[in-house]
Amino acid sequence: MTSPSSKGEDVQRLFDTVPDYYDRMNRLMTLGRHAAWCRDVVKRAQLPAGGSLLDIATGTGVIALEAARRYPGATVYGVDFSEGMLAGAREKPGAEVVTWQFADANDLEFDDASFDAVTHGYLLRNVEDAERVLAEQLRVLRPGGRLVILETCPPRGLLRWPVALGVKVVIPLLGQIVARDRKSYTYLEESTLGFMSPEQVAEILRRLGFVSVSFVRRFLGTHMIVTATKP
Repeated sequence: MTSPSSKGEDVQRLFDTVPDYYDRMNRLMTLGRHAAWCRDVVKRAQLPAGGSLLDIATGTGVIALEAARRYPGATVYGVDFSEGMLAGAREKPGAEVVTWQFADANDLEFDDASFDAVTHGYLLRNVEDAERVLAEQLRVLRPGGRLVILETCPPRGLLRWPVALGVKVVIPLLGQIVARDRKSYTYLEESTLGFMSPEQVAEILRRLGFVSVSFVRRFLGTHMIVTATKP
């Protein structure tokens, strides 16, 4: 396993501090839509009966737990490089049916072609080399397996500036009021507005060899769900 970079260590420390209020902040920041998007991610994974799913950057396990509920009998792994987040996930109802473990998204400790689906939420904005991380996901997917990504993205069009201003003001303010942690949520605001567009993510996926790449925007264009298939 590779050792974390300086950015990776900073992000790891950040997420180790937020698990107690992470779900509450996600609900507030998305006006309650986060859980629905996670359900959509799991639905789009189209896991076959008895299949296996890897949820990377699982956080408090929202996507992994939804996958276990939607696909009874499936093998579901929820992995993260924050032990604090994993501790929170393990305490949730139904957590015993998911295998939770530490993992570095840059160097996954799974064999080639191990999973029928790979999912993740808000992973790519927190890594230094998104292409390397996505290449690892292609490696562990079985042929025909699906990748489903939930991410933030910069708003566009006429709403770009007012939405960006709202993100800059509201997210750090909520962090201060709800979590007493303005610094962490200032980072999340910056990573939201500074991340790639859906078109840029799709371009990387196609360059790596994924096919059937598509995406939808959500929440005034500030979120995206990207789907791709391994040939």
